[in-house]
Amino acid sequence: MTSVSRRAFLATAAMSLGAPHFHAHAKGQTYVTLDLSTKLVGARMPADFVGLSYEVQQLADPTFFAPGNAGLVRQFKALAPEGALRLGGNTSEFDWWKPSSGSPEPEHPQTRVVEGEPKPQYYAVTPEAIRNLADFLNTTGWNCVYGIGMGTNTPDRAAAEAEYVAKSLGSRLQYFQIGNEADLFVRHLRDSKTWSARSYLDEWLAIARAVSARVPDTKFGLPDVAADLTWLTQIAELWTALKNPPHVTTLTHHYYFGGPATNPDVNIANLLKPATMARVQKTADIATAAANKMGIRVRMTEGNTCYRGGKPDVSDVFAAALWSADYALLLASNNYLGINMHGGTGKSVANSVGGFLPGDILLKENGASAELIAKRPHPFYTPIATFGSEYVLQPVGYGLKFAAEFTGASMLKSGFTSQLQATGINATAYAASFAEGRIGVIILNKDAERDLKINLCCAERKTGIVETKTLHAPALDSREAHITPSGKTGRVQNGKYSVIVPAVSGLCLTIA
Repeated sequence: MTSVSRRAFLATAAMSLGAPHFHAHAKGQTYVTLDLSTKLVGARMPADFVGLSYEVQQLADPTFFAPGNAGLVRQFKALAPEGALRLGGNTSEFDWWKPSSGSPEPEHPQTRVVEGEPKPQYYAVTPEAIRNLADFLNTTGWNCVYGIGMGTNTPDRAAAEAEYVAKSLGSRLQYFQIGNEADLFVRHLRDSKTWSARSYLDEWLAIARAVSARVPDTKFGLPDVAADLTWLTQIAELWTALKNPPHVTTLTHHYYFGGPATNPDVNIANLLKPATMARVQKTADIATAAANKMGIRVRMTEGNTCYRGGKPDVSDVFAAALWSADYALLLASNNYLGINMHGGTGKSVANSVGGFLPGDILLKENGASAELIAKRPHPFYTPIATFGSEYVLQPVGYGLKFAAEFTGASMLKSGFTSQLQATGINATAYAASFAEGRIGVIILNKDAERDLKINLCCAERKTGIVETKTLHAPALDSREAHITPSGKTGRVQNGKYSVIVPAVSGLCLTIA
């Protein structure tokens, strides 16, 4: 059994924001028959589909992403044997490359100070940090999407940094991302009267071509927009007119369910309702249409439950595990290359959003003591939290880990979710086929009151051994998560298998 540290969640058990509790005491049972077929095969979930996103500012401490940081290495390996670490975030626009100890800090352009945006606090990225990052990646088995700043950078400095990074990371470098949430540059980094998707692309091309001149055959992702999905469509249209464009492999965007923490609409009920995933599907439709036009695929490179650091009792509870598992599997079904949930240390994320976390303000307003606040994960949405020298996988991370049960498999076009929701129960389900012949089914019962009895019909698999794992916690608002193998096996008989998925839980079936 794996779970969030008992010390970490029990320390906050006495504190509540006055929200209703969502304990899993089932009041009924819904029966659904699902017909499982392997004939309609969709996208394959890549080996490094699961990913984490961190601020580039984490590199200001060269010992953070380093093989000697054993606790962090252990949690990366526990999350996924292969994965993609994305370095970017708002702070990526304020770093500068310091190739040697004697390198002077360059002059920086003037920027506007805006609430909610990072203050212009510049920091150096050094060769030591990059070498340690390379060793960290080799130790964990993960790859890297490396963010290079655009907001206050120059093509020459960007190219020099990229050259060293590419040489150091080698095959662990997935691609370079230039600029972070450039659609929001109008707030503090560019003139709103002239900034657009077209002017962004012009600047991007200048940096990308400078990098390509120093690092031949390098790969790129773009545009890493925060919310303006029209940029994806515009850039796809502009791209077709370019002659000899840089080698772009991935269309990228961000996604947060809502925010900030003070927004009352950011709550468990809204996070888990079917309409939330319906909006995600609309985003995926726009993104994949643009990517198809460019002949590439999509990656969601930064996102989470609640922007600006997350919301206590929403982002750091079991509901976030069910949400992240559902979100990851939905994107996999839409041919995404992967997903990177944002997190890191409280300081780096606070610096990226203006110097403080709105969730801390919310806790103080609700009477929480400084001692109790310090025992919450910071930021609240982080998949891996830091408690002193201890690194602890959080509920949203457990959701990712659960979705990763389908790593390497091809998603099946099952239509399960629409069948489940037609009954009125709040549940989703996904199926996948593995190369060696195994079949996987993941069912997420987000309903707080009703158990779900599934009658699975496998016309193509008359017999088979079934192994199960569950994603569970006592309640939606529990500060804990568990992934537990059943320890027992079931059997498909005459193409049929029945199972109960309790309220507020997830179930993964593997049929061999």
